Amino acid sequence: MMQSKMKKALISGITGQDGSYLSELLLSKEYEIYGLERRVALQDQRDRRNRIKDLPITLIPCDITNYSAVFQAFQKVQPDEVYHLAAQSDVALSFLDPFDTIRANIEGTLNTLEAFRLVTPKSKFYFAGSSEMFGNAEEEPQNERTRFHPRSPYGISKVAGFNLSKNFREAYNLFICNGILFNHESPKRGKEFVTRKITSGIKEILEGKRDKIKLGNLDTKRDWGYAGDYVEAMWLMLQQDKSDDYVIATNETHTIREFIEEAFKIANLNSEDYIEVDTNFFRPSEVVLLRGDYSKAKEKLGWEPKVRFKDLVKMMMEAE
Repeated sequence: MMQSKMKKALISGITGQDGSYLSELLLSKEYEIYGLERRVALQDQRDRRNRIKDLPITLIPCDITNYSAVFQAFQKVQPDEVYHLAAQSDVALSFLDPFDTIRANIEGTLNTLEAFRLVTPKSKFYFAGSSEMFGNAEEEPQNERTRFHPRSPYGISKVAGFNLSKNFREAYNLFICNGILFNHESPKRGKEFVTRKITSGIKEILEGKRDKIKLGNLDTKRDWGYAGDYVEAMWLMLQQDKSDDYVIATNETHTIREFIEEAFKIANLNSEDYIEVDTNFFRPSEVVLLRGDYSKAKEKLGWEPKVRFKDLVKMMMEAE
């Protein structure tokens, strides 16, 4: 009896939080994994690879804004599944450098979609959308039919990527899924994101390395889930017979202030002694409230979040 062929996955943004968790999940399902890696300075490269350094994956040097390089990567790998996670994903940075954000997130997505269409049109494609696409949403909670109203260059770039993916699916009859993922955190989250700013800051306070953690608006509400749960939803989308778009969330909201209080409680510290609000961290246009309705993913994919808010904070604090 012939053995079934090992599936090949191509992941852009493989060195990020989601890329590393997705790699672990796919390896547990016996995939052969290839990752696109942007060339950076040697020290930066080591830092980026820390999340995946022990995983048996093949890295391909590739800048997603270079169409020729992306096309060649597709030709080399001939993937069965493509997970397009690469992006400039820092919302605050997107205000400081909207040009790089637009180039990486829109041009990079277009290059990846076009290579997918021309080289492996029979394979399956996942695009990483974002709750930031909803921005100043007209309804709560937000679902797959909620109108987009992005409030940052990052959110705008993700709306463009979402629409490009949907257009390629409809125009060329391709299997392309859009995952509209709400905030998802983990011990592997980059330190530039607010949750890791808090947990890593507490660690440094306990070590006597700092006195204060400076943050922006503490009253914005977010729907926070666990990245390990969310990559499972990505994989489930590509196992369906028909491609579609899905909101992935927890349907709960918590303020940044709540995250702070929960984290400091675990550290047995009074947060008021260590948190400093700095208006320099306020965004020109803020997204005040995001909460996702994941009922479609539950019904169609059989997916729902396993790790809830307090357990997520505890997990991140214990890792620190």
